Amino acid sequence: MARPDWLYLASQSPRRAQLLDQLGVVHRPLLPSPDEDAEALEAERRGESPSAYVQRVTAAKLDAARRRLKGLGLPGAPILCADTTVAIGRRILAKPVDADHACAMLAELAGREHRVLTAVAVGTARRTEAVLQVSRVRFEPLTARQIRAYVDTGEPMGKAGAYAIQSRAGAWASSVHGSHSGIMGLPLHETAVLLRRLGLLL
Repeated sequence: MARPDWLYLASQSPRRAQLLDQLGVVHRPLLPSPDEDAEALEAERRGESPSAYVQRVTAAKLDAARRRLKGLGLPGAPILCADTTVAIGRRILAKPVDADHACAMLAELAGREHRVLTAVAVGTARRTEAVLQVSRVRFEPLTARQIRAYVDTGEPMGKAGAYAIQSRAGAWASSVHGSHSGIMGLPLHETAVLLRRLGLLL
């Protein structure tokens, strides 16, 4: 049987879909059903390092997507999952719970360096290829007014670390070392390497 020349994207992130488009990879959504508790997969474990956390969550997302694919009886094809988190030291800055939480996160990031970790996994029924990409970002000092104006746009909600590098917050990044696309949620180079291993990209 011929290997599919497309994959399932098990992510609700429009940025990841856009980045796969940039690679020229044909993809179809494979999203959680309403009865799946997708947020529970992202729950932190005490003492877990940011790198261990983001790789565990990505693996859990892939396992859930495989079960979903089987349960729906859809055609077999590779599945891509990813997860991104922001960290200061060993502390994880996950998605803010409300506007005040977002403001507090951004105040903490202001004027200092933090890490953005993105784990990617591509799996078939019997094989998994995975990678972890880590970037370092330094924000310039920020005023409370700047932070509140950004939070009031609603952009920080649903974003690890309460910001999106491709939004106006990108102007605060005085230095970036690593992968800009990785900070967005899908490192292009590392993802391309995984897809080549599975014959999905030249």
